[in-house]
Amino acid sequence: MSDGVMQDLSPAEFREIGAAIESQVGQVIVGQNNVVRHVLMAIIGGGHALLEGVPGLGKTMLIRTLADVLELHFSRIQFTPDLMPADIIGTDVLEESEDRRREFRFQSGPVFANLVLADEINRATPKTQSALLEAMQEHSVTVGEHTYRLEEPFFVLATQNPLEMEGTYPLPEAQLDRFMFKVDVLFPTADELVEIMARTTGSESAHAQIAADGNTIIRMGQLARKVPIPSHVSEYVARLIVATHSESEVASDMVRRYVRYGSSPRGAQAIILASKINALFDDRYNVSFDDVHTVAPASLRHRLLLNFEGQADGIRPDDIVTDLIKQLAVRA
Repeated sequence: MSDGVMQDLSPAEFREIGAAIESQVGQVIVGQNNVVRHVLMAIIGGGHALLEGVPGLGKTMLIRTLADVLELHFSRIQFTPDLMPADIIGTDVLEESEDRRREFRFQSGPVFANLVLADEINRATPKTQSALLEAMQEHSVTVGEHTYRLEEPFFVLATQNPLEMEGTYPLPEAQLDRFMFKVDVLFPTADELVEIMARTTGSESAHAQIAADGNTIIRMGQLARKVPIPSHVSEYVARLIVATHSESEVASDMVRRYVRYGSSPRGAQAIILASKINALFDDRYNVSFDDVHTVAPASLRHRLLLNFEGQADGIRPDDIVTDLIKQLAVRA
């Protein structure tokens, strides 16, 4: 990336670049507009995103296309049960120099990229999944006594299959919390499926053009952080997060019955930052309650841990979020 001074973007430039990115991704990916928008919001916010859906829905293709459109150094890690932490972050290797002296040299792993695709992340063991923790939080990797910085911007976009599928491991709560968003990838409609078949079974393949670069994404994120948020909206987000905890006085009956543990403060941070980005996409330079409601499910669904009764009754975290928003609206 360039080391020059980056000029501030205007809100109009933000929207123009965002629209261009989504348009180019749409040249390859059919539908999934909500998924594309949420993943793009996570990237602009400097966060990571977890995409969940059954195999074959284009999760990997979407992430690879984003890397092309944003001209980012891309790396794909295929998670398997036998994958080891060193296969992700790298390791020290013993080499012999020209003068026959032996010394250790760090051989970097695939995590040293701008955009890392952790494909089918829940097929690896928790030990291997946790190898990404430092990289996701600190943007660095420690091997032995040495710490290595990762090049900015740095994002992890992970895909996973639903946990009830065979051969998967649940992600540790500490790692789940480091994802800004968890995005559900839904099955396409009949019309979208027709378009997918037309694009993938013909003689010509779809291609996307470069619409931005890493520095531009950083500038978009810097502008988003400057968007003002009214104090009453911030207080609303704080009440929403507190209400996800069953022991809270403002918790709903549904939370008390089904939630084992609620959101961490990172959930509030994700909602605030994503709401600012959503406002810019919506041609506004201020945050509203509607922005909060738009981004709350993706910010919280992986941060709400259901108890056994909630799982047995088929309750989804999204149901809890919807219920809390209704309850807080009534009490407001």
